[in-house]
Amino acid sequence: LDFVNEYGYPVIIKAAFGGGGRGMRVVREGDDVADAFQRATSEARTAFGNGTCFVERFLDKPKHIEVQLLADNHGNVVHLFERDCSVQRRHQKVVEVAPAKTLPREVRDAILTDAVKLAKECGYRNAGTAEFLVDNQNRHYFIEINPRIQVEHTITEEITGIDIVAAQIQIAAGASLPQLGLFQDKITTRGFAIQCRITTEDPAKNFQPDTGRIEVYRSAGGNGVRLDGGNAYAGTIISPHYDSMLVKCSCSGSTYEIVRRKMIRALIEFRIRGVKTNIPFLLTLLTHPVFIEGTYWTTFIDDTPQLFQMVSSQNR
Repeated sequence: LDFVNEYGYPVIIKAAFGGGGRGMRVVREGDDVADAFQRATSEARTAFGNGTCFVERFLDKPKHIEVQLLADNHGNVVHLFERDCSVQRRHQKVVEVAPAKTLPREVRDAILTDAVKLAKECGYRNAGTAEFLVDNQNRHYFIEINPRIQVEHTITEEITGIDIVAAQIQIAAGASLPQLGLFQDKITTRGFAIQCRITTEDPAKNFQPDTGRIEVYRSAGGNGVRLDGGNAYAGTIISPHYDSMLVKCSCSGSTYEIVRRKMIRALIEFRIRGVKTNIPFLLTLLTHPVFIEGTYWTTFIDDTPQLFQMVSSQNR
């Protein structure tokens, strides 16, 4: 209440030891702050074993921009540019883009500089991601540093040509960034990359996880199409006890529009029978004017009900 009295509404209560959208509650004027705090701490305790939460200002319709970092044991830190992870549902990322299509150059430079500065100041080591929100005045706010490789590291690898997993292992073994040939002025990007998280969820039923046996599985392919699969193959039993993500599909190319169209083609090529997937929803999302323009924000999916007017998928 002291925080709200000083900074005003809206605020967000967030789990200190978690992520993935769990243990988070947005509180607007007139809401019961105490009830929201109790719900957030209870959810955090159940999900992460620790109910500690903190409160911060909540931004309406921001962009979620994150910076991939590599830091060695000798004080060297480099960034591998940024990713736009604004396309989310319930604080869970759905589609990621690298680099950010509509971010002004001066804002990008400021975010990249701050990310490296943060890593150096806290003595960070190895692969990590600094996450920021950018409001509609292009002011950026630090959220957190994720001390691990992100699900969406794939698209950064595609635009930079740097194997982040290999670099992480080599740094842990004592290699310095210069020994790995990683100098900031030599790290560049080429083109764009988009990643879609294909899950066994039914968009028509509020993304309820689907279970069962995958009867048929055929994936997409082609130049500039990358697949990072988990249990995606015919015969797999999809259990309700594990994460619903089936496979990550990443597409890369010279322009945003080329990559967007390539992703649409790749998603259409998938053949998955036996369980429902979110592919029909992803196809609707990728053809929406806001996605085409790259002007999406963190609550874009929740704010756009027409995204759920999907063409029914067919067993093919």
